Amino acid sequence: MSAPLIPADRWGERLTRRLGLWSAVAVLVGSTIGSGIFRTPASVAQRIDDVPLFLLAWVVGAVVVLCGALTYSELAAAFPRSGGVYVFVRESFGKLPAFLFTWAELWVIRPGAYGAIGITASAYTLRTLGLDPATIVASLGPLEIRAEQLLGAGYILLVGTVNYFGIHRGAILQNLSTVFKVGALALLVVLGFALGSRSAALPEGGIFAQRAVVGLSPFLLAMVAILWAYDGWADLAFVGGEVRDPQRNLPRALLLGTATVVVLYLGANLVYLFLIPIQQMKQAELVAADVAQLVIGPAGVVVVSAAIAVSTFGTLNGSMMTAPRIFFAAAEDGLLPSVIARVDPRTHSPTAAVVLMTVMGIIFILVRTFTALADQFIIGIWPFYALAVAGVFVLRRKRPDLERPYRTWGYPAVPIVFLVAALFLLGNYLVRETASFAFDIGIILSGVPVYLWWVSRREVVTKP
Repeated sequence: MSAPLIPADRWGERLTRRLGLWSAVAVLVGSTIGSGIFRTPASVAQRIDDVPLFLLAWVVGAVVVLCGALTYSELAAAFPRSGGVYVFVRESFGKLPAFLFTWAELWVIRPGAYGAIGITASAYTLRTLGLDPATIVASLGPLEIRAEQLLGAGYILLVGTVNYFGIHRGAILQNLSTVFKVGALALLVVLGFALGSRSAALPEGGIFAQRAVVGLSPFLLAMVAILWAYDGWADLAFVGGEVRDPQRNLPRALLLGTATVVVLYLGANLVYLFLIPIQQMKQAELVAADVAQLVIGPAGVVVVSAAIAVSTFGTLNGSMMTAPRIFFAAAEDGLLPSVIARVDPRTHSPTAAVVLMTVMGIIFILVRTFTALADQFIIGIWPFYALAVAGVFVLRRKRPDLERPYRTWGYPAVPIVFLVAALFLLGNYLVRETASFAFDIGIILSGVPVYLWWVSRREVVTKP
């Protein structure tokens, strides 16, 4: 392992704390708001075509992520280290579960996220330019590479290069893209209500007069899509080791950022329903473009496509800022090769970890489809979200004297709500996509023998 270039602080962190409160908020908001709020409402409407229940589903999603943020705030303030979920799981349950999270991030979670986000960003960039994202640009035997995959790989390389030279450079890019995406979404909501007129197709009673019978199963399936749209709220914890005054700023940023996303999402869905009947929304894959077209004319489709391209590019950059810190933290613990813990002497960036994630993201985006990439992310990450939240109960019992600058409001009900939601989400995936679920869980569990081999190998090497 490279020698420490700066002294470790009182929490044992070697990376430099350069992110202030608002940069931390930008990491969370920018990592969360991608294409979901622009596209997901259509798929939710296909399963929930009752307006009050449609809005209730988004409120339930908001409650779940707020419960997660409230719980993670206690963990992040107690352990303000790089790695986030990795550190929370390690401190609560030991190194094996923490290693399995790292293993899942390496082979299932993060490359899947990079690929899905990169494809979306590139597809809407190409649409904005009037090009077909599905155009085949190369054939390598049975493998056909489309334009959206190739440009997406270029985007991954770009954000990887920016973050290679330090988190402060990545933060600049993140702050700019976050301001743009928040401004664009807020402007769409304001203009929609101010300049738009209630759709003539809406019943006289308004949007809430659109009632239908919805079963429990469709409601729960719709929650999967909604929680995908909200995902990103936990990413800030991964860079907890680089946030200034962490015991004060991390809880604040988690709650401020998550609340900002919730307000924007609920506002966007209200304006969608104000201008478009829910039956029509079912067919509106890009409902935000339809709303923009109603408000500002044909140019609205181009404007929204450009907004989604920038929005998802910012999400990709946020993920590249946060995820490499997981592997850096694991390497610091000796669970990965020591080279991955290398810190650049000039930029104080974990450069080897950034390179690792850039390469993995490029490989996955070139060989897998968007749907496969998105599904593998959800299946991989939520068991560990739940495990980290469960860690609050374990640590309260196991380490009652642990310094806790923030204690979860509403404990124990708040973390229990999150755990129940995670159980429903994973249960629905198990029933709906049994083969994919089993395959990805199998990959995660394959880390057990790898962990045992690695630990035994290190013990042999370190013996005198």
